[in-house]
Amino acid sequence: MKVALINGTIVGDKTKTLLEATEKYINDISDKYETNIINLSDYEMQFIDGRPNDQYNEDMQKLISHVEEADAYIIATPIFQGSIPGTLKNLFDGLSPLAMRYKPVSIVANGGTLQHHLVIENQLKPILNYFRCLVTPNYVYTHTSHFSTQGELIDEDVINRLKELSSVFVKYIEMSKQLDSDK
Repeated sequence: MKVALINGTIVGDKTKTLLEATEKYINDISDKYETNIINLSDYEMQFIDGRPNDQYNEDMQKLISHVEEADAYIIATPIFQGSIPGTLKNLFDGLSPLAMRYKPVSIVANGGTLQHHLVIENQLKPILNYFRCLVTPNYVYTHTSHFSTQGELIDEDVINRLKELSSVFVKYIEMSKQLDSDK
């Protein structure tokens, strides 16, 4: 099964750090998943304006294809100005409404205030619910204070919550296989 770990921003390193840690914990649980970190900064993104996907540049077509071909997702996002980044929303706008249906999704996020975790509940989860994803009930929200000045994850509680998230995520992957066989 292909697991796409999506870094929903083109700036900063904290979400990438969270994804790398989560990828390690998933692989510690099982080596049977093909994990791939997708950094939006690696693509020349175009603004999604309603055209058919084959009318966007090659990078945008590849990005959308990589996401749609995955079987499960870890979505990592910073919270900017009380919202998800436009780059992440732009990616969602390019996906088919059926692309993520009944596929497992876990969320990791970081922000500058402790209250910004509500963005996950009020913005990101409704988008994922629109896609009818199997969103795990736990997510991990981090704050700037959970990282060293060099950007390393240093908070043991966050590390333990990422391990727990990874464990629940793998169980959701296994559950989704059962849903596939029921079709």
